[in-house]
Amino acid sequence: MSDQNLRELLEKLHDELEKIEVTDEEGRKRLRHLDSDIRELLKRSGEKIETEEPMLERFQESIDHFETSYPRLTMLISQMMTILSNAGI
Repeated sequence: MSDQNLRELLEKLHDELEKIEVTDEEGRKRLRHLDSDIRELLKRSGEKIETEEPMLERFQESIDHFETSYPRLTMLISQMMTILSNAGI
């Protein structure tokens, strides 16, 4: 997958985050971390992206937390993790 495709997916994911209204404190915390992580990845797009382990762990934990209440969000996070994994990140 090209950098452009990854960027488009990250932008879709960020747009999805902006639409979500989460009522629980844990969910709001996860959304803040996701927003920060996505902004960081977008800022570094075009460069060789290297994510640190805590970021990937936060993505997986967010999937676990939101999978039943926000399936579209979890699908996009999962796609992004697959792309990063396939790129050796």
